[in-house]
Amino acid sequence: MPELQSQVHLRRRHVLHTRLRRPRVGQARSTRGCPMNVRHILTYALQREREGKRFFEENAGRMAHAAAASIFRQLAEEEQRHVDYIQALLRRLAASDGVDDALPAPDPEPDVGPDSLFTARAVVEHLDQSVIESMIPDVAVLRTAYLIERDFAELYETAAERAEGQAKDALLALARWERGHERLFQELHDRVFDMYAGMPWGG
Repeated sequence: MPELQSQVHLRRRHVLHTRLRRPRVGQARSTRGCPMNVRHILTYALQREREGKRFFEENAGRMAHAAAASIFRQLAEEEQRHVDYIQALLRRLAASDGVDDALPAPDPEPDVGPDSLFTARAVVEHLDQSVIESMIPDVAVLRTAYLIERDFAELYETAAERAEGQAKDALLALARWERGHERLFQELHDRVFDMYAGMPWGG
C-alpha cells in the first residue's frame, strides 16, 4: 500500500507540473506533423493586432511629452497596417477556397529598414533627455508594450514553422515587423529604466 500511495502522489505531482507548463496565450503548442489551419491563425492574429492598436492609441493619450506620444501613435498606425495586411490575406484565402499558395507576397515594411524611424537604437538615441524623463512614470507601460510585440513575433514565428509556401513567407514577414517593434520598446524601456534607477530616492 505505501508503494501504491507513493505512485499516486508522484502522478498527482506530474499532472500539476503539466498544468503549470501550459503555453502562454498566443504561443502555439508544438504539434509537428499536424496540418495547420492558416485561416484560424490569421483570424486570431487579426484580433490580437486590433488589441495592440487600441493599447498604443490609449497610451499615446497618456504620455506627458509630445515626442513620446508620437512614438505610440506611430506604433498604432503600424498595427493598423498589420490589420490591413492580415485582412487582405484572409480575403485572398476566402477567394481561393483556403489554398495557401494564393496568398499575396508581403510588401516590405518601412519600420524595419536600416534608415527607418523604427530602427530601435537610432530612435532611442535621438530622444531628448527630457523625453526620457517624462516617460519614467510610464516605465511599466513600456514593459507591457515590449511584451506585446514579443508575443506577436513569437506567435507568427511558431505558426511559420508549420506553414509552407507563401503562407510561411507572410507569417515570417509579420514576425520580422514585430521583432522591429520589440527591439524599439526594449531599447526605450532599458534607457528609461536606467535613468529611473540612477535617480536619488524621492527624485
